[in-house]
Amino acid sequence: MTQQDKPQASTGWLVYMIEASDQRLYTGITNNMPKRWHAHSHTKQGAKFFRGRHPKRVQYIEAEHTRSSASQREYAIKQLSRREKLKLIDQQAIDWHQRLSLPAAVEA
Repeated sequence: MTQQDKPQASTGWLVYMIEASDQRLYTGITNNMPKRWHAHSHTKQGAKFFRGRHPKRVQYIEAEHTRSSASQREYAIKQLSRREKLKLIDQQAIDWHQRLSLPAAVEA
């Protein structure tokens, strides 16, 4: 795996989708995926979306965005149907938890 293949924890912006405990998909942006995963999983700094449900798995990441392009792409993904989002996830087919050494979700 080259440096370009692996999204960096602290440089550049990422657009990501997380599958929740109720199988819904959450889309967001960050410049530090491990820190954001921890926030969603363990703190109140995570998205309000995860109150009453829990993040289960990072399913999709797009790297190499600026803050502006990440926000625009996040908006575009949020406009997609669930079927279209699942198609993006299937096309990528990467185990992001393994690739980024993210801990497993905490079951509540």
